Amino acid sequence: MLIKPLLQIIKSPLRSICGLLMICVIPMATAKPAATVKTSVVRAEGKPTETLILPYAFSTEGMGLVAGLGYMRKGFLQPQMVSAITAFGGEESKAAAIGIWNFRLPYTQRWHLSFIAMNGEYPRNKAYTSGNAYFDNTSARPGSNESDKEQFVQGAGVSNWTDLRLEYALPFGATRDSGTVNYQLQRGLLASKPGGGSEWNPLTSGASVLIFRQYNRHQTFEQDSIIHSGKVRAASLGLLYDNTDLPLNPEQGSSQYIALHRSADTSDNSNAWDFAELELSKYYSLVSSDWARQRVQAFNTWLAYSPSWKVENNEQGQSRIIDGPPHNEGATLGGFYRMRGFDQNRFHDKAAFYATAEYRYTLEYNPIENVRWLRFLNMDWAQLAFFAEAGRVAPKMDSSLLQDMQFDGGIGIRALMAGIVVRFDMAYSKEGFTGWAMIGHPF
Repeated sequence: MLIKPLLQIIKSPLRSICGLLMICVIPMATAKPAATVKTSVVRAEGKPTETLILPYAFSTEGMGLVAGLGYMRKGFLQPQMVSAITAFGGEESKAAAIGIWNFRLPYTQRWHLSFIAMNGEYPRNKAYTSGNAYFDNTSARPGSNESDKEQFVQGAGVSNWTDLRLEYALPFGATRDSGTVNYQLQRGLLASKPGGGSEWNPLTSGASVLIFRQYNRHQTFEQDSIIHSGKVRAASLGLLYDNTDLPLNPEQGSSQYIALHRSADTSDNSNAWDFAELELSKYYSLVSSDWARQRVQAFNTWLAYSPSWKVENNEQGQSRIIDGPPHNEGATLGGFYRMRGFDQNRFHDKAAFYATAEYRYTLEYNPIENVRWLRFLNMDWAQLAFFAEAGRVAPKMDSSLLQDMQFDGGIGIRALMAGIVVRFDMAYSKEGFTGWAMIGHPF
């Protein structure tokens, strides 16, 4: 959901956040650690169950002008559970999505189920890929680090996906006695005992979560009466150790996530791929000031590698990728979470390296605290985030990942609404400005 009219966004950032919030309530399932600490967050100013209902309208390059309605509820049925639904449409685009997060299975204390599904039709689907087709070796492969930003496939089509997650909170650390960690917030900041951050020891501090994930995606592009399609049917197994004080909005501590992915049974034998990833995050609390309630320096790095990825050559001097993840899975950079100054899934290869630093500045002043007609947003704080990113995809996992890297930087406007972080990030790279709206910090 790359937003091109940046000037219009800058003129009204708050309206853009509210308008785009609900189309992003069903988050992309291709980035961030898929596993999360199961938390019950109680706001001193709120209720155990909180609801957001927002109409919205937006315009993007890929969708045109659309309008829709979103609904999100936190704490319904179970304190840690979140549910959401949204639908939008326009002259050319239409989509609907539904999600349920962190539903604790009956008669259990540690098993949680999440399910996300989206179905959409768009006039200009875009993909930086050659698909299964051969490409000329005399030019850069679409999506590679050296590729041109105009090397993409675009056409009308569908983009449908589902994501099922089963998570188990391991019985030690902060989840020794229960699968859920309870937090209390005062004006949006932690007012109860932190879940971790004081020491690095999974047995006594922080929470560890084991996740099994099964996800599917189907995407099509129609060009010159020819329909190109791509399917993903895969599963992964991952382990998260979150040793932060408050996973929702960390001020100190660290987190580590490792996962292995494998494509499931598909009709295309060349798409039997595997993929491994490692993500590390670290947070440092800085002294507050008269203007800031909280200041945090945050760092994140990510390594990704697909052992199955191979290059096949033909007699005409052309090549194609076989047994590799598609353009929107695996070692991919660009978009909502990593390399925000570039299009979604702009870069893709056998291996990837990514690193970022963020400075998060939570304002003492709440800009809508006394605005009566906006109180339904339940906003506890506003935050500015300044970030710089570096990343690279490469055909090997070696020192080349640190050469000829891509760079970008930007600023984010973030807020805690009804106990949920929403963000609007603007970034600049050599390929231009981009803007992204999403639920949650990028890491």
